[in-house]
Amino acid sequence: MNFDYLREAFVEYLQVEKNASPYTVKFYQDDLDTFFLFLKEEGIDHVKDVDYAVIRVFLTNQYQKNLSRRSVSRKLSSLRTFYRFLEREEKVESNPFLQVSQPKMSKSIPDFLYEEEIEKLFHISDLSTPLGQRNQAILELLYATGMRVSECANVKLAHLDFMIGTVLVRGKGNKERYIPFGRYAQDALERYIQDGRRKLLKHTTDYSESLFLNARGTTLSTRGFRLVLNKIVKDAALTVHVHPHKLRHTFATHLLNAGADLRSVQELLGHKNLSATQIYTHVSKDHLRNIYKNSHPRA
Repeated sequence: MNFDYLREAFVEYLQVEKNASPYTVKFYQDDLDTFFLFLKEEGIDHVKDVDYAVIRVFLTNQYQKNLSRRSVSRKLSSLRTFYRFLEREEKVESNPFLQVSQPKMSKSIPDFLYEEEIEKLFHISDLSTPLGQRNQAILELLYATGMRVSECANVKLAHLDFMIGTVLVRGKGNKERYIPFGRYAQDALERYIQDGRRKLLKHTTDYSESLFLNARGTTLSTRGFRLVLNKIVKDAALTVHVHPHKLRHTFATHLLNAGADLRSVQELLGHKNLSATQIYTHVSKDHLRNIYKNSHPRA
């Protein structure tokens, strides 16, 4: 069977029917390529010939490459979805991946920044320069809203409402949600939009509706966001590793530690299931435990 044809058909299904983001589609493509290469090496020419035994060999093959349980779990999810698509298209009679359980995952507590650490980051950017104003606005907005970097990269000027202090965010599956932001983020955004962004636009003849621009005046990529954050952390001389998603973890943790309810945090983060948000309660419980130990006379 032509694996390339199936791959293209599946990608089209993800893009058109599932409205998957380019980032998600790429992960599916990579997982399919890995699986198809394995099938060719094993001399398996048809997706119908894949059964439980073949899948077990595939999993063993992946673990031998020192892949983490999380990576293997993602590949299994991708292939389970792929075979569900094949079933629908009547390319196979059943989904063999339904017989395989996901690897047990160790529940790790999300890494986050303490208030003193994140406070240092807000005093680094040179607010007299366009890029410094942009970087400060990025940092303030990410921490104020907890949005994903991919979501932040897609924010347009029109998505901001300064009258009520909200931003329209398009998340996974193109689902929309409104997230409020506070005075610090609003001040940083207004400064950047009225000054720095206008100056950056002078570097190009093509007007961009994107909120955040690079030095050439065009849309800042998700990779650009990471480079910006890395520079801020380096200039702040922090010894901790800070990645964009860590600001999302920090946002959720600080809200829960301050007494926000789990459902509200779930809505702000754009989580489909409450279980995805509950992982942050572990951090919150640790925080409360420390307060108890330090405050109770007989702790």
